[in-house]
Amino acid sequence: MSHTLLIWLVGGVLLVGAGLATTLLPRWRARGLEHRTAWSAARAAIESAAVSRDAAAARVPAAERLLARAESIAAARGGASAARAAAEHAREADRLWRAHQ
Repeated sequence: MSHTLLIWLVGGVLLVGAGLATTLLPRWRARGLEHRTAWSAARAAIESAAVSRDAAAARVPAAERLLARAESIAAARGGASAARAAAEHAREADRLWRAHQ
């Protein structure tokens, strides 16, 4: 194998590697940002529902079940879709407690 062929092969491998890195790195960063943002929103919704629960004049069993479900999902630490589900449960619980004030 001549040196020029070896140089061309190494150059080709480097070009393919750089192309893959250029394509995949922004996707990985966006996915990580989506994950962190979804969990931040879920934690905020759970905290808001907990405040509404503490301020409610009466017990609302359906809302308590929803908040428990949201906290359970949050404890399991899934992906962004799990965070969105936890946030939705918490928002619904918050809405129920606010309706019974």
